Amino acid sequence: MTTRTTPPFRADHVGSLLRPPELLAARVQHRAGQLDAAGLRAVEDEAIRAVVAMQEEVGLQSATDGEFRRTSWHMDFIYALGGITTTADKIQVHMRNAGGQVDFESAAMRVSEPITLRETIFGDAFDFLQAQVHTATPKLTIPSPSMVHYRGGRASIDEAVYPDLEQFWDDLTTAYAEQVSRIAAQGCRYLQLDDTSLAYLNDPAQRAEQTAAGSNAEHQHELYIQNINKAISGRPDTLAVTTHMCRGNYRSSWAAEGGYDFVAEALFGQLDVDGFFLEFDDERSGSFAPLRYVPAGKQVVLGLVTSKRGELESKDDLKRRIDEAAKYVPLEQLCLSPQCGFSSTVEGNALTQDEQRAKLSLIVETAAEVWG
Repeated sequence: MTTRTTPPFRADHVGSLLRPPELLAARVQHRAGQLDAAGLRAVEDEAIRAVVAMQEEVGLQSATDGEFRRTSWHMDFIYALGGITTTADKIQVHMRNAGGQVDFESAAMRVSEPITLRETIFGDAFDFLQAQVHTATPKLTIPSPSMVHYRGGRASIDEAVYPDLEQFWDDLTTAYAEQVSRIAAQGCRYLQLDDTSLAYLNDPAQRAEQTAAGSNAEHQHELYIQNINKAISGRPDTLAVTTHMCRGNYRSSWAAEGGYDFVAEALFGQLDVDGFFLEFDDERSGSFAPLRYVPAGKQVVLGLVTSKRGELESKDDLKRRIDEAAKYVPLEQLCLSPQCGFSSTVEGNALTQDEQRAKLSLIVETAAEVWG
C-alpha cells in the first residue's frame, strides 16, 4: 500500500472545525453592532491561520478554513445564489441525540427568481485559505445542488418562476457548473460537495416525509445523482471532487438513521465523483455491505471516528473495522476520516478543541500504520 498524492487522502477530514472562543465572541459583538465587518474579518483571518497550522501539524494532507466564515455548512452558500432569498417562515427540524429528541426552528428559503451565479461563492475565502497552507492541499467544501431542492422541495420554488422543475434544475446545475469552473480557475484542486439528502433518503421516515411533500421519494436519489453529475461534468482534470453524505450533524445530534442500502447501487455506480465520504461511526449507519457496489477507481473515505463526542476511539478497533470494510472494497480504495465535521453550524458539537485535535491525530496515525 502507498500514500495517496491526490485527494481524497488516506487520512482526511470532512471540513468544519470547532470555532475558537475568540471567534465566537467576535460574532456576538458583530451582531450587537460592537464590532464592524472589518474587525470580524480580522478575527476570522487569525483563527483560520491557526486552524490551518493545526491541521498541518497533526499531519493531514488536506486543510480547510474550518468553515470559520460561515454560520451553517450549507445555507451561507445557498443564500448567495442569485434568485434565492430567506423568508419569514421557519422550518421545523426534528433531530435526536443520545439524550433524546432535539427540536428547533431553522430559516426557510424561497426560490423567487431564476437561479444564477452572481459571484464566485467563497472565492475570497478560498484565496485566503490557499495563501495559508504550506504542506497541505486546500479543500473547499460547498453544499451539493441537491440541498437546494431537499430543503423545501416544490413548495419553496415559485411556480411563476419555475412552472416546470426541469428548468429549475437546468438553471441550478448551470450556476453550479460555473462555480466549479471559477473555483478551479482560482487554483482549487480539491472540492467537496456535502449532501445529507443522499443519506437521509435511506431512512424510510425521511422518504415518507418527502412523499408527503409531493416528491417521488423512491427515485429522488436518482434525480439528485443525475443533476450533481451535470454540475460537475465540465470540471478540469486537475480538480478532484468528492461528496460527503451523513445523516445530520447539529450540536452532536442527527436527523436520520439507516444504512446506505437504498441508494447504494445508483449512488456508487452512477455518481461521477472521485471519492465518497461516508458516515460509519456507529449502528445508525448500518453495515459495510452496500460498499459492494463501489466500482474500481473510486475511493471510499470511511467515517469511523465520531465527531459527535469527545471519547477517543481505539486504534485497534479502527483497524478491525477497516478490515471489515475491505471485505467489500479493496483496501487500496479505502481512506479514513471522522464521520462528519466537528462544527457543521457555528455552535459546534459537544467536544473540546483538544479532543478534536486528538481525533485528527488518531486518524493520521492509524492511516499511516494501515497504508504506510
